Amino acid sequence: MVGAPVLEELREVCQPRAKLASRNGEHWAGRLYMRRLSLRFTRQLVRTPVTPDQLTWTMVVCGVASGAALMIPGLTGAVLAVILMQLFLLFDCVDGEVARWKGQNSASGIYVDRLGAYLADAALLAGAGYRAAESGVGGWLSVGIATALGVVLLKASTDLVDVARARRGLGVVDDESTRPRSQGVATVRRLAAAFKIHRVTNGIEASLVLLVAAIADQVTGGIEPTRWALGALAVITWVMVPAHLLSILSSSRLR
Repeated sequence: MVGAPVLEELREVCQPRAKLASRNGEHWAGRLYMRRLSLRFTRQLVRTPVTPDQLTWTMVVCGVASGAALMIPGLTGAVLAVILMQLFLLFDCVDGEVARWKGQNSASGIYVDRLGAYLADAALLAGAGYRAAESGVGGWLSVGIATALGVVLLKASTDLVDVARARRGLGVVDDESTRPRSQGVATVRRLAAAFKIHRVTNGIEASLVLLVAAIADQVTGGIEPTRWALGALAVITWVMVPAHLLSILSSSRLR
């Protein structure tokens, strides 16, 4: 068997500086800790017949399973959801790294990767609705599904920028183009970015919020903390949907 590549050599190929430095191209948790861990997994995986597409599908399964885990009552389900969402992030890093090293990038891999991001976040929030409803039906399940829909719309509105630009024959949008032309919108966006409140709509952060709520559930002996957490996620998500659309239309991304 061929020896494992040197980590520094692997990092140069698999973790391009431009991608890691991009504000929109890398999750903060990837920069903070997961890329350090993922490179060690990648170092072993590149010596195996495992393909990037197989790793991407594993990522999708972990993401959807995180939502299903929230159907398990008590702290167990919330902890399992966090673990599965962290595995989702790990495989999200590893599949691209293996693809770059092996030169096996594909349009289908990118498509499934994006699909996985939609499914993971939607499943987590739908699972939170089931959990908040206790019996799995009723108004709280509807809140969870509505929040999941809002998160899907947020992701879709971002991805549709690339679709629109591609159909106009334009290149990939850069960070400069994402800045709003309106001073007022730019100010609001800077305030939102300062508080980072928008991050809780992402599955990684939402799973942690729901874990904290589950711990509070254990302390209080009820489900109200989870319901409050889900309600807050729903409000933040649906405030962000029109705000994000306005941000896109007021920037140079579609020009």
